[in-house]
Parts: sequence; structure tokens; C-alpha cells
Amino acid sequence: MSKSFPGVKALEDMHLDLRAGEVLGLVGENGAGKSTLMKLLSGIYDADAGEFFFAGAPYEPSSAKHALELGISIIHQEFNLMPDLTVAQNLFIGREGGFFTSERALNARAAELIERLHLPLRPKQLVGDLTVAKQQMVEIGKALSFEPRLLIMDEPTAALNDAEVDVLHELIRRFLTPETGVIYISHRMDELRRIADRITVIRDGRYVGTRNTAQTAMPEVISMMVGRELNLDAQPVGVREDREVVLQVAGLSTKDLLREVTFELRKGEILGFAGLMGAGRTEVARAVVGADRIDSGTITLRGREIKIANPAEAARHRIGYLSEDRKRYGLLLEQEVGANIGLSALAERFQSWGFVRDRAMRATAAEYVDTLRIKTPSVKQTAKNLSGGNQQKVVIAKWLVKDCDILIFDEPTRGIDVGAKEEIYRLLNQLAESGKSIVMISSELPEILRMSHRIVVMCEGRVTGTLDASEATQEQVMHYATLRAVAA
Repeated sequence: MSKSFPGVKALEDMHLDLRAGEVLGLVGENGAGKSTLMKLLSGIYDADAGEFFFAGAPYEPSSAKHALELGISIIHQEFNLMPDLTVAQNLFIGREGGFFTSERALNARAAELIERLHLPLRPKQLVGDLTVAKQQMVEIGKALSFEPRLLIMDEPTAALNDAEVDVLHELIRRFLTPETGVIYISHRMDELRRIADRITVIRDGRYVGTRNTAQTAMPEVISMMVGRELNLDAQPVGVREDREVVLQVAGLSTKDLLREVTFELRKGEILGFAGLMGAGRTEVARAVVGADRIDSGTITLRGREIKIANPAEAARHRIGYLSEDRKRYGLLLEQEVGANIGLSALAERFQSWGFVRDRAMRATAAEYVDTLRIKTPSVKQTAKNLSGGNQQKVVIAKWLVKDCDILIFDEPTRGIDVGAKEEIYRLLNQLAESGKSIVMISSELPEILRMSHRIVVMCEGRVTGTLDASEATQEQVMHYATLRAVAA
């Protein structure tokens, strides 16, 4: 298969094969062509050259709907949901007629599917009110509701924690029969080791090779992906206890979830936040930057208590928040890369007498494109045309341009490949060494353990433990992450 876009050759003479009853892992760096290949396979794009065969016969999908009719269902990396509709309506969108003669019947059918798949959802919930993780569960349920023969999963666990990943893997195992197969795209090497029978690697739009998972060490797969060796064991430099406390949060509570959350962040520290879905990690970040209302508690910045009414005010205090939902809160998708990178510092760095200095903003943006290795033809490219991982890098660049003293990263490496993750890790360590203070929220325990100087663990809106990196283990973190409050 070959496919080109303006300024980009996405695929060139690419090929793969999937066996019946198999989970085939598909890996590659951001921009390698994985999502493009899957969109060709599911009828969303037309190929420039090449052909598909499905169950031994030529396969030429004319649209995503046609691919579904032929038995191929895809879960995209970026969600395709209607936020103002309910879970039930999203699960069966376009199929409400016939059997579904009423809202009650639709909800009953959705409840049956949710129970069968063990999804943490309710039919009548509005999708727009769900967390990113639960929205991902809706996408998974929608794809499986078609009872496909081939299921394509593009980063299906990017928003899920370890417990939810286990649920998904169990779903996949129940789905597999001698008549079905799964193509599983993921940057998480430990997941691939557990779920994939074979792994196909692509790089720069070309086929590199396929390996049997059981006989292959993951460093070999990573080397095939990136074409270079990576240092996978780098640790953060320790932070002395006498370092200045730059941010102190005490007794933070909100109406819906948070209860007496207290922590402190030191200069030059990476403070990890761990916990299961619904623990309240993102809610803490949103409360600190003024995105959600605080009912009680105090925020002290460099010894002075402050009130933050909104994220713009937080930014004026040099506190930047990188949201877990980059498309909804982090990017202007229809604007160019350069405008997105310069946005947070527009008034103070790139405006004179009310006019935007485009040349200066694009020059600065180009520097960060090079530093973060953002794959884009130019800074004039529209942000929506970048891959998910490169969009994430643009959001990171935006806050680096602002030169914030405190950076809150909510799932900073979600949807980013192994090579790019190493760059982000290196960047976070460099920022900490230069005196920046970082809060890092992540659902990946190995990432939290590797990157954090200290780890704050949450469960059901409360801080249940704070661990030093030198003593923290996965078992300890999970203990505190499941330490529920005892009812009075």
C-alpha cells in the first residue's frame, strides 16, 4: 500500500498480514504511518497504490460504513463521539430505527451491551460529561456492538489505567475465535508483550519487519521502531529537602469529589500523581489552575496565599496546565502549528501595538519544532493534520514558550511513541534541573516510578499516601491507590 498527502508521503510499499484468531501488534514512531494504514483498511482513505485481501478475497472498502458491513470495525486514536448525546445514543448512533422504537428500548439494549462487556458506564449518561477514559470505553463498546470479524484498535488504552487495560485485554480474548482477528496499535511495550501474538514494525511509512512476541525482546522491537538505541533506564536527579517550596496546597476540597487534598511542590522537583480512574488527579490539577471551583482549602505560591479564578490567571502566575484532552482544551485545531505554539505567550512576546509579529512567532515555533522533533512540513501546517503524538508535542511547546515556573502535565506522553517518550522524559528532567517545578499525572505506573522525585497517590478524591522515589514500588503505589475511606 502507498498513500501520500500534500507535502507528506505517509506510506510507501507498506504491507502486513493478519492470521485468523491472532492479535497482531502494530508499532512505529509518531508519523510512521500506522493510523494512515488503518484508515485505508477501514475505508476512510483511498490508496494511491496497492491492494487488500480479506479472508482470501479482494477487499475494496468504499467507505467506513462499507467496511463495517464487510466485517471490519475500527477504534480510532481520536474519539468520534457526540458529546451532547447519551452513552446509549452514541453506542448505536445511526441504528436507532427498527428494533429501537423508543428511548427505553435503546437504553435497555445499551445496558445489555455494557453488562456483557463489563464497561463502567450507564446508558443515560451524557458523553460530554464523561472523563476521557470513560469516553474511550464508549468507543470500544460501539466498535464491538457491530460484532465485527476484524477489529482494529488504534491506541485503545491510551486513556486507561492498568486495571482497565486488564479488562480490555479480557474483552479481546473473549472476542477472538478461529474466524476473527485483531490489529492492535500501541506504544506500550509491556501491553504488547501480554496481548500480541506477533508484532509488525513500520518506520517512516515503510515495512521494517515482523517478530513473534514470545521469542522477541522488547528492546529489539524498540530499536526496529526508532532505528537507534535508547537509554530506557534514565532516572531523575534527586531533589534535596532544603529546596524552596514553590507551591503549597492545603485542605483542597470541591463539591463533587476532592476531600482535604494537601501536598507541596519544591523547586526543581517532578512530583508524580498516581491513582486509578476516578481518583481525582485531574480534578486536583483543574482546581489548582482555576478551571474547577474550590469549595475550601488554600493555594500558596512562594509563601503568599493566592486565589486563582481561571486558567488564564494561573498562567499569569506562571502556572501552566497541559490538559489530558489536548483536542478539547489544548489546541486550536484549525490554526497553524506556529500560532498554537505562540498562543500562550502571544501578548507578552509576539504583540506590538496590537499587531501580531508573525515572523517572530514562527521563528520561535520553528525552534521548538526542531527541539521536540515535531513531524510537520512547516510551522504553517494546520494542527489538525498532525498525528496525535505530534499534536501533544505542540501543546508542550506552547507552555515552554510561556516560560512557566510551574508546569502541570496531565498524561503528557499519552499517544506518544517510545522514541518520543524518551525525548519528553529528557525534556522534563532538563526542565527540573533548570529549576522548573513539575506536577506529572500519569496512568502508567512505570512512568510515574521512573520520572518522579516523589509520588502523591490518590483514591476517591483523597490523598492516601506520599512516597519518596527511592522507596516507592508498584505494589506500594497500588496499595495506596486502592486504600478507600472507611465509612463512619
